[in-house]
Order: sequence, then C-alpha cells, then structure tokens
Amino acid sequence: QTKLVMRLAALPGVGSEVVNARSAEVMACICGMVKLGRSAVTPTKLDDDSLERLWLCLMMLNDPANATMAEIWSDKCRAAYSQLLVEKQKSMTQPEEAKEEAKKIKAHVDDVITFRQLRGKGVVVTEIEDEDALDLSRATGAGGEEDFGSRLKRVTQLTGLSDPIYAEAVVTVHEYDIVLDVLLINQLSDPVHNVCLELATVGDLKLCERPQNYAMAPHATLNIRANIKVSSTETGIIYGNIIYDVGPAPSNSANIGDGSSMVILSDVHIDIMDYITPAECSQLQYRSMWAEFEWENKVAVNTTITDPVKYLRHVVACTNMKCLTPIDDQDTSECGFLAANLYAKSIFGEDALVNVSIERQRDGVLSGNLRIRSKTQGIALSLGDKITLKQKVTE
Repeated sequence: QTKLVMRLAALPGVGSEVVNARSAEVMACICGMVKLGRSAVTPTKLDDDSLERLWLCLMMLNDPANATMAEIWSDKCRAAYSQLLVEKQKSMTQPEEAKEEAKKIKAHVDDVITFRQLRGKGVVVTEIEDEDALDLSRATGAGGEEDFGSRLKRVTQLTGLSDPIYAEAVVTVHEYDIVLDVLLINQLSDPVHNVCLELATVGDLKLCERPQNYAMAPHATLNIRANIKVSSTETGIIYGNIIYDVGPAPSNSANIGDGSSMVILSDVHIDIMDYITPAECSQLQYRSMWAEFEWENKVAVNTTITDPVKYLRHVVACTNMKCLTPIDDQDTSECGFLAANLYAKSIFGEDALVNVSIERQRDGVLSGNLRIRSKTQGIALSLGDKITLKQKVTE
C-alpha cells in the first residue's frame, strides 16, 4: 500500500488532498497492524524486523512526494528483487547440471583396480605404472596432461643446496591421499649406504609405508615415493630427516649401520584449501547449521582494501567458498557496509560457515569481523589462519 500511495503521488494531475487522504488511510492500517502484532491476541508477536519495516513505511507516507526515496523504493528495490530471483534461478539450475554430470560413466564394472601399496618390489613395470602416472596427473586437476610449469609450482625444497644429500619433493594432493615424490641427490664424492627417508606427520595424516634403506653412488640420484592418508580437513604438517652412512657398504649384510649422519628436512605444510569445495545451501539450512555448530573462530578485518565488495571477492577467492548472499558489483563506491554469508563443504562431508560483517570508516579503512563456524575445531582454526594470512595480500 505504501508503494501504491507513492505511485499515486507521482501521477500528474493528482491533488495533494487525494494523496493525503490515501496516506492517512494507509497510516491507520499500519498502526492497527502494529497494535495487533504487539497484543497478546495473536499466537506470535510481531518481530523487531517487521516493526522496523512498518516504521519505515510510516516515514515514507509522511512525505510521499520525495523523489529520491521514491526511486529507492520503486526502482532500486525492484532491481534488487529481480537480481535475487536470478540468483535463485541459477542455484536451481546448478543441481540439475550436477545430476547430469553424475550420470556419466567414469569407470566400468570390469575395470582393473590397482593397489600401489600391495605391489611387490619385483613387479615388472608395464601398463600398471603408466596408469598410476595417469592417476597422479588427474589428481592435480590437470585432466589429461600436466605441463612442466605447473609441476614446478608444486616442488618443495626440503634441504639446503650445500647439504651432503639434497632433497626436494613434488606434493600431489588427491582427496584422501597425499603423494610425495622425493628426489635425493648425493652431492658427496663418496658413496653412501643405508640411506633412509624417515617421515612423521602432525594432524590427521597417516603414513602408509615403512621407510626402506637405499645405497647411492657418488653424485647419484634416487626417487622415493611416499603415500600419506588424510582423514579430516585441517592443516597438516609433514616433517622428517634423512639418515645415511658414508663410505662403501659393508660386506656383511647383517651389519646395517647405525645411521651416523643425518640431514633435517624442512616442514611440508598441507593447505586446507585442497580439501574445501564451494557448495550451495538454503538460508534456512545455513541458519540451522549456524545455531548447531559449536566451534567458532573470530577473525578481525585487517586489510588495505578500501572497497567492501572487493574485499569480499578477495576472501571468497582465498577460501574457495561460495557466497550465498547476492552481491551487486555495480555502484560499489556508494556501499559503506556489507554483510554476507559464505559456505563450503569438505571432501569428508564437513561444513564450513563464514559470516562477513564489514564497514568502511570515515578515513576509508575497512573494519569488522569474520566469524567462522564448523562442527570440528580443526577446520575453524585452519580457515581462520588462512584468512588472517591472505586478507592483507591483494593479488
């Protein structure tokens, strides 16, 4: 009714007496609704949001000829509601595309399943090894082929260039598995034996293989593959060392040496973003999970970005989450505050919720908080550390 009165006031040839009479009628209806909602007659009382909305309607009816407010209520509210409908339509079509993608056959029932951990040492390298290499390339998300440049991005240096044994690893994360392809280089002029790569983990990571001893000639190279299982979504750490004996191997096979020399390896940090994927949920489901989850991590906004929408896009890109709140990228310069909900789901079925509430101060600096909630402590802390580390960096 308020919008109808405002449209009536905008029509040419309509006198102020008619507009005032209709405004008075609508005001009387609104006052009656407020009085009824605040009484004990109705089963549920009028909430504060609805009361504030009715109060705004009364303020608009007090001056229905205000052109600026009429544009906001008539045109911009319609545009915002249209954008909301478009976003809902997109969210409804995405599950249908996901269902069609799920119907595609990824593996036939008679395909051979290869367990790399159960393979013997003396197995002949045939098509099985080629299939494993294909699996690793698929695990990196490259699909069919992986170029040399993308593989170099995943190389982690484990030792210094001046250490007797140089080591570097290519880290490949594939959902529940982490594969470390470790390259060892003997930089000594003497042979080394009893070379053993000992690894340990922090977090929900588990080594699948026992360390083995190797022998290396002077300036020789050695490739060792280590498999690690992941059981939950949290930032894990892999650390270890290399022990070895310098000199020729003893003739007696029973003497395995005592590992008199050791090289400490640098830590390998597993990024939580490798396990998080954007997901969709309704606002009712989001509120239900927000009230249910007990672990919360609060991160203060500390960034050089001055645009709230640009900061939100930066956080979404860094956390690999889905923004459930429709945000219009246009007219962002006039936006002084912003509140949005982010949602993501891990490959282990864990939900991650983030509420972004920011405001631009008079000096242009953004202030506010990001509240992270999840059912487990690990994902809440890891996401908080990730946001704290990345929110200052503007890529």
